[in-house]
Formats: sequence, structure tokens, C-alpha cells
Amino acid sequence: MTNELNQIPGCLVRIENIYSSLRDSEKKVSDYIKGNYQDIIHLTITELAEKSETSESTIVRLCKSLGYRGFQELKINLAREIIQPSHQIHEALEKSDDVLTIKQKVFNADAQAIHDTLKVLDDNEFKKAVELISQANHVEMYGVGGSSAVVLDAQHKFLKVGLKCSVYTDTNLQAMSASLLGKGDVVIGISHSGGSKDIIEILEIAKEAGAATISITNYSKSPILKVSDVVLFTASKETAFKSDALASRIAELAIIDALFVAVSFTGYEKSFKSIQKTRDATASRKY
Repeated sequence: MTNELNQIPGCLVRIENIYSSLRDSEKKVSDYIKGNYQDIIHLTITELAEKSETSESTIVRLCKSLGYRGFQELKINLAREIIQPSHQIHEALEKSDDVLTIKQKVFNADAQAIHDTLKVLDDNEFKKAVELISQANHVEMYGVGGSSAVVLDAQHKFLKVGLKCSVYTDTNLQAMSASLLGKGDVVIGISHSGGSKDIIEILEIAKEAGAATISITNYSKSPILKVSDVVLFTASKETAFKSDALASRIAELAIIDALFVAVSFTGYEKSFKSIQKTRDATASRKY
């Protein structure tokens, strides 16, 4: 995984993503930044430490957790957000909401997830993923639970352009197949939390076998990063039912769509011919 996360805008989104895993002192700094973000770019690290009642070392630690090399780079990225502010349309669902309000809020949350994901999706990591997939001997995709639908969607898309890929949603089959991979093969694992023991163990098996590993996850401070060569981050503020990661699934699908189109254009002629063949093969099954 690249260490150039300082290239990524979306400082406030990243704070939200890792907030629950921060130390209490780091949360104090985060709270102050979120509540006074327009003033932060004018403060020194010493001034921020005094105002947040923490220490300079705590601020540096927080900056590194967010993917920045230091406080100055955090301020640069924060300034970008202030200069080009995003319209925050996320709203929390309330028990009293009627069905039409629920519809509006869910659509808003999905749209916001795509908007925020575009901000935190690192360009260099995305390019690496496209290169690995384009040159792969074989691609395997793993997901469990809600992520199963995402990897099945990915398989359907990639098969259309002639990319040989396999999808396994059963953990035993995942482990068996991953152990047989080797150099030149690529594995894509999806875990919203980044803490799915099943997916992490499978990626570890694949990595030990020599395959390159790509993960799609929502949190920049999670165990899945340790077994990933490339990480593609989503960003979603769930409206409700957080354990089901509703909006993040839309963001994951958007990443898959972007990978699909980018990989297709890498070998445009071959992809176009494959689309024609697969379209002809299924034509007789339509009225």
C-alpha cells in the first residue's frame, strides 16, 4: 500500500472513519478540528495543542493515523476542503420519519457516500489496482455477507470484457482456492469494516502463495491493511443500521464500476470484441 496518503483530500471524512479507534487524547484533537476546522489552517501545532488541551505529540500521532506525514500536510488538505467545500447532505434517520422522508434520506446518504469516496480514493492506489488487474493471469474476488453481492457484480462485469475471474463466497472454498494461487494472480477482498477475520485470513493465504492483494474497505486504520498490497478506501456515514453498511455498498459498487471501465480501456480493442461476443452469446435468451 502506498504511503502517499497525504495526496488525498477529505481530512474531515478520514477523521470520521477512524474516530472510534482513536485514543481519548486524539479524540479531543479531532473534536476540536471538527468544531473549528476553518481556524485550524491558521494555527501552529503548539497553538492547537493548547486549544485542544492535548500535546504536540498527540497531534502528530493523529496526523499519521490519518495518513499525513505531519500537521502541515493535514492543514494543506484541510484548506482544500475549506476552499472547495462539499455539500454535506447526510442526515440521520429518525424513528418518526415517514416513508417518503426515509426514501429521501437514504438516497441522500448513498449520493454522499459516492461523493466522499471519490475524495478519499487515492489516485496512485487506483492506478496500481488497474495495472495489477489488467496484467493478471487470474483474478479472484472474495466477499462474505453483504459484500458477496458486490463481488458477484464485479465478476459479471469483468467477464463481459474477457477477464477470467472467479468469485467465492464460501470461506472454505476461498481458503482452498487462495492457497493454489501464485505470482501473477490477483485477489480482491471486500470488507467494509476492514476487520473481517475471514477475509483477512484469506488475503493472507493468497499473499503467502505469491498473489497480489487488493482490498476495498472503509476504514484507514484496520487490520486488513496489513495483508493488502493495494487499498481502495470508501467513505460513508451510515444513515441507520450501521452494521449493515448500507451506503458503503453503493460506494464499493462505484469503485468496482470505475475499475471495470479503467481496465476495459487499458485493453480497449480486446474488451470491445469480448463485449460483442458475450452480447451475442446471450442474445438468444432475450425476447
